[in-house]
Amino acid sequence: MPRTTTPPPRTTTAVPPTVTGMPWEELVTSALLGTDRRPPEGGGGPVGLLDAAALHTVRRRAGLLPAAAAARPRPAPVDPRPPLPPAARRRLAQLLTDRSASGGSGGRRGTAPDLMELIPQWLATANRHGYGAPPALLPPLLDAARSRTDLRPQALAFAGPRGLWLAGLNPEWKFALRGSPGGSSLPDVTDPEAVTRLWQEGLFAERVALLGAVRSHDPAEALALLGTTWTTERAEDRLMFLDSLRTGLSAVDEPFLEQALSDRSRNVRSTAAELLSALPDSAFAGRMAARAMSCVSPDLTDDAASVAVEAPHECDAAMERDGVVAVPPSGRGERSWWLGQLVEAAPLATWTARFGGRTAQEVVALPVADGWAEELHAAWCRAAVRQRDPEWARALLGSPSVPPSHGPGTASLAERSKLLAVLPPSEQGAWVAGFIAAHGLSEAFQLLGVCPTPWAEPLGRSVVDALDIARDAGSYPWSFSGVMGLAERCLNPAEADRLEILTTTPDEPEDASPGANGYWSEAFRRLVSTLRLRATMDVELIPG
Repeated sequence: MPRTTTPPPRTTTAVPPTVTGMPWEELVTSALLGTDRRPPEGGGGPVGLLDAAALHTVRRRAGLLPAAAAARPRPAPVDPRPPLPPAARRRLAQLLTDRSASGGSGGRRGTAPDLMELIPQWLATANRHGYGAPPALLPPLLDAARSRTDLRPQALAFAGPRGLWLAGLNPEWKFALRGSPGGSSLPDVTDPEAVTRLWQEGLFAERVALLGAVRSHDPAEALALLGTTWTTERAEDRLMFLDSLRTGLSAVDEPFLEQALSDRSRNVRSTAAELLSALPDSAFAGRMAARAMSCVSPDLTDDAASVAVEAPHECDAAMERDGVVAVPPSGRGERSWWLGQLVEAAPLATWTARFGGRTAQEVVALPVADGWAEELHAAWCRAAVRQRDPEWARALLGSPSVPPSHGPGTASLAERSKLLAVLPPSEQGAWVAGFIAAHGLSEAFQLLGVCPTPWAEPLGRSVVDALDIARDAGSYPWSFSGVMGLAERCLNPAEADRLEILTTTPDEPEDASPGANGYWSEAFRRLVSTLRLRATMDVELIPG
């Protein structure tokens, strides 16, 4: 017969009545401070405190009354868009399921594609085909958009009316209602009473979205709405509202922006000046052009054409009122600082007339006297970006084969990428391909991020060739991981077969980094597998 043992009786601690009668807040205070420093009334020590908390919890729960039944949510709206093909639906479920596992630990990624990085492309393709999101996948889709703001525009477009309906039932997805034309946060812009109510009572994000919606319907009405509360808004809010006027900026905005030049916030004044300078026919642009021309002119003292520069000697009150910042950053001279701001804000057409009808390329090529070339060209670069002028952007970028330090514009790759973004998409890839062919990939990362995707020839071929050259040269492979990541997302999937030969692991040169070729081989295998997966995803999304 097996022997049985009887467990010893459980020792219990009697909780003093005074402790059990203590308010919950007093118990919390004793727990936070410690029973040594704040002993509970009636004693009992730590064990008595915990027992009293347990009794309190049971009492609180037992004393809860049933809540009144809430109104049933309205039925989900009908989504008229066609459903996903079955294979595409399964693919989306896979992408969203693996989302939390993406990102890695910072080590080697292996050869498997990074599925999280493929979600934006999948969503863009699905939206181009006009598909509706599967209802069962709306929660993980909204979770993905909540954690990654870059996914939100495409994800919310794909989620459609049912996604907005579902977001209204979960506070964690409230972001979807802010700024969504179909969201419950935005009223019908033709209902003045509802618009006024939300403008006066809504959250800041809702008000920004409302201003954009009204502006797309009637720009003048949006300005009138903004004017009703402008003087009472916080400076940081005025700045954000003003920044929202960039979309659809036109001559209608000029009177309001002129008033904003007198704002008590320097940042608001600077933004108003920047927006006015993007209106070449504005009175502000005329004032800045007159000031800039007084500083920059043809040099008449030499037989050959050149540019003479006489920087401002002071920053007067009128200049400050027009957004010129008087105090330069540390390390900058006052006069060059003022000059740059004047030239940046002047319409670029000013210089064509100022220099006898010369083209932008001819003006940029003129020698500049007294060492002012770098300052002048940098200001012209900022003006080309601000005014979205492709002719001047093209002239300031110059030939892609010329080293950045010797180019006509600026050596800064960040500034050059901004100029590149002004060019038509058809020109961007060709220019960067020429840059890579001449200078390699080490300085091309920022430029590649501007080019439209998938990369067309010759850009795609130039990137692959440069990666192959870097591998054969025994280059340190991890320094190209950023470009490899871009290639996985941006190369044309048709390049996969041509890349297959690069997945082998050749012998390493003696001067190569240890294990470099193994890394290169692994990276190329991942690139090939990602491109093939992207091709499969595109096929899966083709309507049947």
